[in-house]
Amino acid sequence: MKKTILIIDDDEKLNRLLKDYLGNYGFSVESVTHPDEGMKKIKTLQPQLIILDVMLPGMNGFEVCKQIRRSHATPVLMLTARGEVADRIVGLELGADDYLAKPFEPRELVARIQSILRRTGNSPVTPKRRFGSLVIDFQKRTVLLNNEPVELTTMEFQALSLLANNAGAVMSRDQIMDALRGIEYEAFDRSVDIVMSRLRSKLLDDPKFPSFIKTVWGTGYVFIVEESEDGE
Repeated sequence: MKKTILIIDDDEKLNRLLKDYLGNYGFSVESVTHPDEGMKKIKTLQPQLIILDVMLPGMNGFEVCKQIRRSHATPVLMLTARGEVADRIVGLELGADDYLAKPFEPRELVARIQSILRRTGNSPVTPKRRFGSLVIDFQKRTVLLNNEPVELTTMEFQALSLLANNAGAVMSRDQIMDALRGIEYEAFDRSVDIVMSRLRSKLLDDPKFPSFIKTVWGTGYVFIVEESEDGE
């Protein structure tokens, strides 16, 4: 079955070129030039991936990404004419799965798309699992804590998924980095520790008295909660 890609970019010429090029790789591609059209199209098209430009009319791509993440777990690859590290950090922190600066090689875009789809397409056999007061839906990529939604960035969710799927086993910083390698982590200094700190904060987890994630000094982190028997 063909994977469907939605492009939200006001460059009509680029949209046509990408539609033809990605079509040669077996993708079904649709494009829109305005963010409002894009938000409507996501609901009707239900694409497997969204290519989102930062510079858009009426609303920039960062704000569009925020809106997408409020109701959709669809992977997002952001494009921009500006390749500054700060822009990449903003996009990734808002929930984008990857970031590519214009101009780019079409072959690199295809490689990034394929990498994202591999990372996000392998859901566990049990899509929703409960760990005490924490519920992780791996298929929808959502998290509930005490029945309240927790908004995580793509990076934070990937890190939590790795730890939860290996509960009780110590995950080294290198292992966590490898799991997140496709998310442009070279943009960050001490990236793993920064993400873990933000993740803990959102889970209301005190590092000194952890409920979910324990630091193993000099090694990495371990998820210390066993899966509840009533997990789905």
